[in-house]
Amino acid sequence: MESTFSSPAEAALQRQAGAAGLLTPPEDLDRVYELERVAGFVRDLRCQRVALQFPDQLLGDAGAVAARLEGTTGSKMFILGDTAYGSCCVDVLGAEQAGAQALVHFGPACLSPPARPLPVAFVLGQRSVHLELCVKAFEAQNPDPKVPVVLLSEPGCAHALEALATLLRPRYLDLLVSSPALPLPVGSCRPAPEPLERFGRRFPLAPGRCLEEYGAFYVGGSEASADLDLDPDLSRLLLGWAPGQPFFTCCPDTGRTQDEGVRAGRLRARRHYLVERARDAHVVGLLAGTLGVARHREALAHLRNLAQAAGKRSYVLALGRPTPPKLANFPEVDVFVLLACPLGALAPQPSGGFFRPVLAPCELEAACNPAWPPSGLAPHLTHYADLLPGSPFHVPLPPPDSELWDTPDVSLITGELRPPPAWKPSDDPGCSALTLRPQLELAESSPAALFLSSRSWQGLEPRLGQTPVTGAVSGRRGIAIAYEDEGSS
Repeated sequence: MESTFSSPAEAALQRQAGAAGLLTPPEDLDRVYELERVAGFVRDLRCQRVALQFPDQLLGDAGAVAARLEGTTGSKMFILGDTAYGSCCVDVLGAEQAGAQALVHFGPACLSPPARPLPVAFVLGQRSVHLELCVKAFEAQNPDPKVPVVLLSEPGCAHALEALATLLRPRYLDLLVSSPALPLPVGSCRPAPEPLERFGRRFPLAPGRCLEEYGAFYVGGSEASADLDLDPDLSRLLLGWAPGQPFFTCCPDTGRTQDEGVRAGRLRARRHYLVERARDAHVVGLLAGTLGVARHREALAHLRNLAQAAGKRSYVLALGRPTPPKLANFPEVDVFVLLACPLGALAPQPSGGFFRPVLAPCELEAACNPAWPPSGLAPHLTHYADLLPGSPFHVPLPPPDSELWDTPDVSLITGELRPPPAWKPSDDPGCSALTLRPQLELAESSPAALFLSSRSWQGLEPRLGQTPVTGAVSGRRGIAIAYEDEGSS
């Protein structure tokens, strides 16, 4: 029970801050971190204060990179290392606290638009790719030169896709090269025709073509980490790719390929199970997993309205990075929904596992919206912005008098018949409404608040105005295991 609901006492002494990774040799800093391009970005904007965001594995080089950029540009550099949620998102809040006028993001990135306008430059890295081995692997998996195939890669191998396509195009006629969906420079015009943007990438499709027609050849990963859960970027590609199309991965170092059809099937089966758990749930916890990605407030209101329409109580929890001990403090919550960037929602879970399942917003949409297409026909959307109005994938809730709300539904987990929702959707995205008392007094009525009031412990009691005002006094000194006034035992 101690490992489920709380951390053992030895965990504080054995916890590691994270692997810092190997240091980059000083002569390779300019090439690995593209310092010349970063310096040009700072000079063009004439910034005096710039924030440099590093993931944990690159923090060892942060000081040397910042010192070299300060000497080249003359601007003040600030290192952002500890982000509140995920290192793949742009930490605009941390940059604003430092008074930065621009931000440079190093390492893998989800490329989600920030919540506030801030000039951002991304340095994804340049991993070495053995082109000859990748060409042989591609030819072995695609013997038919007329089959349409998309070249994909992890962010660090994106620089080599055009060179790989150049070696393949003399034989393969229908080859499409993807590229990271980096923000366009300020003042630049969008290309015409505008490419399709999905999965954090741009796909220059020809008129009349769609992405569902193409198979995939992904360059990335390594043989040392063959576990799919270690790469959320590859997970979102496997979940969102057309189920009937082949998907192969290729190691850029050895050229070893693998058919990911079985792994993709397991991922989809896991997501279908989570949808069923969401349909059986009565209480939903909405985890605010990001504050720096655009439209997160609108998405939170959308998820609350979904839960209300399906007859479920919802609570909004701001806990930072979710961990099993944190979420175990809410045993009455049946499922949690993590509102985060596409990579954060698919990040690998801790080895201990969560007390309740953690879902992505797309699973809650499929569980609570009766107008959502059935399993197998609906796309798996990894970004919550695709669920909001204005997106081509947005499916509005049916009207209250629609027969979809009364369709019989049987749980595939318990085998019981689910009753239709007792509540109907309202135009108000909130979960509270105003009701009229007989004394003609207006009072706020919230089912979630009524449920919370039934708990024996409802949180700290402020008791404003009920306690006497006293001056500040000196508190206890020392650490919890031995305060100074306790003496020695």
